[in-house]
Amino acid sequence: MLIIVCYDVSTESAAGRRRLRNVAKRCERVGQRVQKSVFECRLDKAQYESLERDLLAIIDPASDCLRFYRIIEPVEIHIKEFGKFRATDFENDSLLV
Repeated sequence: MLIIVCYDVSTESAAGRRRLRNVAKRCERVGQRVQKSVFECRLDKAQYESLERDLLAIIDPASDCLRFYRIIEPVEIHIKEFGKFRATDFENDSLLV
């Protein structure tokens, strides 16, 4: 499933800046950044539940915001892209390592 993760972490304190880095690092492990605080993640149910659990343990619900959006299949008819950025299609694009 395709999950969009969006977050807004308060960076007014050192602890907030640390939370922001930790949220970003965790998202980078499972998805691709499409904007500064937005990630696209292709996950199965167990991976999604693990990500949600991990991020909820990091954020401060009193000052941060975390949102998950599930894009239903087929994703091609639910997503429109405009501008410079083009997402990597991990299922069909060839990647060189």
